[in-house]
Amino acid sequence: MESKFVLLAAGTTLVSAMQTGCVQHAGGHVTNKTFGSVDGDPVTLWTIDNETGMSVDIMDYGATVTSLKVTDPDGSTADVVLGFDTVDEYVTSSPYFGSTVGRVGNRIANGQFKVDGVPYQVAVNNGDHHLHGGLKGYDKQIWTASTLTSSSGPGVRFRLASPSGDEGYPGRVDAQVDYVLSDENELIVIMTATAQEATPVNLLHHSYWNLGGHDSGSILDHEMVVVADRYTPGGDNVVPSGSIDPVEGTPFDFREMTVIGDRIDQLSGDGDGDPGGYDVNFVLDGASGVKPRLACLLRDPASGRTMEIWTDQPGLQFYTGNYLGDLAGKQGAVYDRHDALCLETQGFPDAINHEGEEGWPSVILRPGDQYRHVMIHRFGNMNE
Repeated sequence: MESKFVLLAAGTTLVSAMQTGCVQHAGGHVTNKTFGSVDGDPVTLWTIDNETGMSVDIMDYGATVTSLKVTDPDGSTADVVLGFDTVDEYVTSSPYFGSTVGRVGNRIANGQFKVDGVPYQVAVNNGDHHLHGGLKGYDKQIWTASTLTSSSGPGVRFRLASPSGDEGYPGRVDAQVDYVLSDENELIVIMTATAQEATPVNLLHHSYWNLGGHDSGSILDHEMVVVADRYTPGGDNVVPSGSIDPVEGTPFDFREMTVIGDRIDQLSGDGDGDPGGYDVNFVLDGASGVKPRLACLLRDPASGRTMEIWTDQPGLQFYTGNYLGDLAGKQGAVYDRHDALCLETQGFPDAINHEGEEGWPSVILRPGDQYRHVMIHRFGNMNE
């Protein structure tokens, strides 16, 4: 696939620079303002901008991206993530818009797992299963924030202490998320964590993307390449069945540039509350846990905007906003089904229940080790 190899070469500069700390940048700014309160505790909205006119807003409630504005070659600007105007709407109505999800993102079958032979039961909040950390996961807590300076650009660091027993999980976890905005129009997200007892950890970033702009309607005309030959087929409520299958000959084959809506009708749902559409974990090519490699390229032919995602994680969850519908969003927008998509780099869903099985990377974090998750969102334009 020619485009795949061109993109891999294009990303070498950033990956090498992150390893060596040699990126040069002209600067940028970090500012903050009050963004309301949750249960009487103040919430702050942080803004990072760069020299090219790109900016990202992140609030400390859920370490959540609320806006990401990219600037086109003609000088126009578009906000490419779905969201709300107030923190109250995030508390009452958000389907994880822009949030940091944990302690374990995605699904755990029946909310049950074992660590070193000890059984645990966590909240069941998605049918019969556990989703995105439970009833009050990391997305529903206020993180402690501070500014940071990196070789790639300015940023904001968010920290959260998750006590032992939080949502039923064993052991205290100290989590950290760094958001950095480079002058090369990259939003870099680095998640780390340590644990005092062995516990599963799988942190996710959960922005809903629409490169046409958050209020531009359907993403079914977007085009995408995913660097993955395999995927984990879903069973009940898209919990993986346990097999790892080739994408060839399935609607999940995005190895070549493919229009997202071309085969979505093949995923029509089960007629029992499942609206159909994509909600699948890809097994990314290449070694995980080493250095970021290209996971996918998304582009919107109508606007010309593009986004690459690079990561060191083994998996990528692709979700086409199947459950969106008549949801009032920011600036008067109304978000309907397929008006956005999620691209969540991750450990595999329900991996804790497949520990030791061939092809399933572990999600158990042990004392003395560090969880680390890097994702790089690089924005460009087909018209440049």
